[in-house]
Amino acid sequence: MARNIGVLALQGDFDRHKTALKKAGANVVEIRMPEQLRGCDGLIIPGGESTTLTKLMSLYHFYEPIINFAKKYPIMGTCAGLIMLSSEVNDEKVKPLKLINIKTSRNAYGRQIDSFIAPIEFNGIGSKSFDAYFIRAPKIEKIGNGVNILSKYKDSPIAVSNENILVMSFHPELGKDFRIHKIFIENFC
Repeated sequence: MARNIGVLALQGDFDRHKTALKKAGANVVEIRMPEQLRGCDGLIIPGGESTTLTKLMSLYHFYEPIINFAKKYPIMGTCAGLIMLSSEVNDEKVKPLKLINIKTSRNAYGRQIDSFIAPIEFNGIGSKSFDAYFIRAPKIEKIGNGVNILSKYKDSPIAVSNENILVMSFHPELGKDFRIHKIFIENFC
């Protein structure tokens, strides 16, 4: 039975996540209002701009509904989604959801011009490397208790999880490899 996965569609490249989820076998729901979370088996908070996401999530009253959603269902965050799910962020303009015990730094891998693709190993997807797209990517500066490292780049964690939260510094939706979305659907949802 296909899972219904919501993609927060306020800002960022949510459309690429929709494509990746469909290729990985999920039904996709664009989430533009909190009540649309009902009926979803999981949620993805895509990359974008974390200060803009903070403003839009506040404007549309998403904070409490997402925190409550996370009590029962999994959430995956990529790039700015990682920042929004963090417990602590190096920018006071960002109001994180505090759903995973990590401290993050915005744009720590450089500006837009510093974007790059790197082959990485990712626990659980097999021995073939995964092409990770880093675009103004955040860095995980500190990891708290109960957080598992799934992938590193140059000895720094770039993908971590705890219980039902999965976050990445990079954009897994940009290539043609949908193994990470498949892991989220099969192992988290």
